[in-house]
Amino acid sequence: MLEHLTTEQRNPASDQIDSMNSLEIVQLMNSEDAKIATAVEKEATTIAAAIDLITAAFLQGGRLIYMGAGTSGRLGVLDASECPPTFNSPPELVVGLIAGGEAALTNAIEGAEDLGESAIADLQGLNFGKIDVLVGIATSGRTPYVISGLNYAREQGAQTIALTCNQKNLLSEVAALTICPVVGPEVVTGSTRLKAGTATKMVLNMLTTGAMVRVGKTYGNLMVDLRATNQKLVDRSIRILMAFTDLSREEAAAVLRKCDGKLKTAIVHVKRNVTPEAAGELLSQAEEHLRRVLEERT
Repeated sequence: MLEHLTTEQRNPASDQIDSMNSLEIVQLMNSEDAKIATAVEKEATTIAAAIDLITAAFLQGGRLIYMGAGTSGRLGVLDASECPPTFNSPPELVVGLIAGGEAALTNAIEGAEDLGESAIADLQGLNFGKIDVLVGIATSGRTPYVISGLNYAREQGAQTIALTCNQKNLLSEVAALTICPVVGPEVVTGSTRLKAGTATKMVLNMLTTGAMVRVGKTYGNLMVDLRATNQKLVDRSIRILMAFTDLSREEAAAVLRKCDGKLKTAIVHVKRNVTPEAAGELLSQAEEHLRRVLEERT
């Protein structure tokens, strides 16, 4: 039943892997991993289209929801959980759903991926609606939990995106957009936490990073939408503020305290010589794009 899937094929390069020493295994895996970026690159146009859909949803007040089972689900939850500390985004903006719930993050929940009805319940629990975007992640392209979720999302009028690593898949039949980096057979047959998992993480990185950049979460490659809530972020915020201004470290720290730890507000406060309250208003008028405030003088 699964034998037609690329990810279930045997890899001739690793058919003697149990006879290899450690260095040979590392070199083999590295050689196979080198193929992943090329597979993802071939999907660049589709990934960009997905970023546009997610960006549009964010600007309308919508959310990005990931849905998957097993490794696919865990990677979605991981990417979602990394957005708040990286981009100061609210936790509800990007959410990861995994078949079987939180317990499935650390333990295999037998049969969870086959329960399509639980996907609907999970989405309803989030009040999923038409302004949201659902990314269904399934390496095999046939996971019932994910297919059911995509069907439900489409019925709500929401944008649907599929992410799979097999060209012959069922997800593309229900999703409006399908991202499909074909990475080929795994080093250990069927172990899709390997190349397929890496490709999936690469794509998810692009989706959230691309959308967050598009809505103004960075200035150049700097994470300027920080709110300094721990010592590491305080130090990073101070260094970025110093890079934008002629302030000393002590002065930058004082400005950040005055601006309630909000880095973008602090930068505008100093560069535009306005109060923190006025700085916040300028950012709001510019849809939170720091570059527009500093360079276009909105």
